[in-house]
Amino acid sequence: MSSYASEYLNTVTALLQRVQDEQLPQLEAAAARIAACIASGGLWHVFGSGHSQLLAAELFYRAGGLVPVNAILDLPLSVMVNARRSTWLERVPGYAEQLLQDEPVSAGDVVLVISNSGRNAVPIEVALAAKARGATVFALTAVDFSRRVSSRHPSGYKLLDCAEIVFDNYGVDGDAVVQIPGCASAVAATSTVVGSALLQALAAATVAQLQQTGHAAPVWQSANAEGGETQNAAHLAQYQGRIKRL
Repeated sequence: MSSYASEYLNTVTALLQRVQDEQLPQLEAAAARIAACIASGGLWHVFGSGHSQLLAAELFYRAGGLVPVNAILDLPLSVMVNARRSTWLERVPGYAEQLLQDEPVSAGDVVLVISNSGRNAVPIEVALAAKARGATVFALTAVDFSRRVSSRHPSGYKLLDCAEIVFDNYGVDGDAVVQIPGCASAVAATSTVVGSALLQALAAATVAQLQQTGHAAPVWQSANAEGGETQNAAHLAQYQGRIKRL
């Protein structure tokens, strides 16, 4: 293995160990809130734009994942239609409010907003609009990086200012961590790997909280496993129409 591949893997391993060492209390506290929300019939909404949208998709309709997850996946904000336009659009004040008009965010729900920099208008306004609707808001961001950049929202807020619980992916400025001689920029971003592991840990803790409080956790089965589609049919019957993209 090249020394640079090894450097990246060692860096990610160290970041995941920091999550384990430093963020378990936040994970358990957030899991308790999400479990209470689901037990009372609410939904867990997850939003990101650009590459952060990958993490919203990570929790949605996933084998081994919680069923009552509504991923807010807006194609104009993704890199799948026009990557540059998604960068511009994330900075437009007012877009988030229009986006949420078509999402089932209600009082008592939980909304997790993901943004590496936490400085752009749309994730900040998703968090503020969700709070105005009576939802609990959590954030996943690169805390130190976010604190070093200016807000692009008229309020001056950053995402970490708008959330009840903040999860840190420990990302460096610009996200990439490996310096290779002759290459002008660092390469190999960490936010997706660390963020995905952190969110899957949160999902596991939430399922455990549900089970411990006497509520059967609704979990998707793999559609490619024997009996998986049959078990999923009951979940679809319960949540289709409530979760936008099912």
